[in-house]
Amino acid sequence: MRWDTVLFDMDGTLTDSQEGIVKSVSYALERLGRELPPRDTLTAFIGPPLHESFSAICGMDEAETERAVCEFRDYFARRGWAENVPYEGMAEFLAALHAAGLRLIVATSKPESFARKILEHFALERYFNLICGSHPEDRASADKASVVRTALTRAGVTGRAVMVGDRRHDIYGAHANGLEAIGVLYGYGSREELSAAGADFLAADLNELKTALLQQ
Repeated sequence: MRWDTVLFDMDGTLTDSQEGIVKSVSYALERLGRELPPRDTLTAFIGPPLHESFSAICGMDEAETERAVCEFRDYFARRGWAENVPYEGMAEFLAALHAAGLRLIVATSKPESFARKILEHFALERYFNLICGSHPEDRASADKASVVRTALTRAGVTGRAVMVGDRRHDIYGAHANGLEAIGVLYGYGSREELSAAGADFLAADLNELKTALLQQ
């Protein structure tokens, strides 16, 4: 096989987290007295670090961004994490990769505690050697390049690894660490976004992704 280790983004790659994230963002904006933007704007929050999104999408200053992130996490911790569902066929897909001998790692900008809770809830954690996410007390840990670097270090990866994700941040994070990157088109990043970011491969669905990873 071309790779022996696969790093996965989570939101938009392993699970469809749209409902939980959109509701968490909406809750945060309402708590701050902000008008809710169109739903298409809210879905842009799926994937990138929250501080970046509240600042770039909503034009918030530092203090307002911090408050928005706290309100988001308040809702997400209570309800948003459960408003999440694995993509159809994900368990079988991961089982096939695991059975083929690939080492699987989660590398997400989502707080690690939430990522683990969600994967355990859906009994998907069993397929991963490591679940690596950010830490709320360290904003820099949510940067995708940092997440990927930390995951590689913690897992002791020395072989050939590839990153799989649905947004440009996943591609940039992979390339910053010398990895190839596969962009998935079933998530929330468009073909144009992923191609412009320099994705080495594109996969329309889990079948195409499985073929690429197993070199079938």
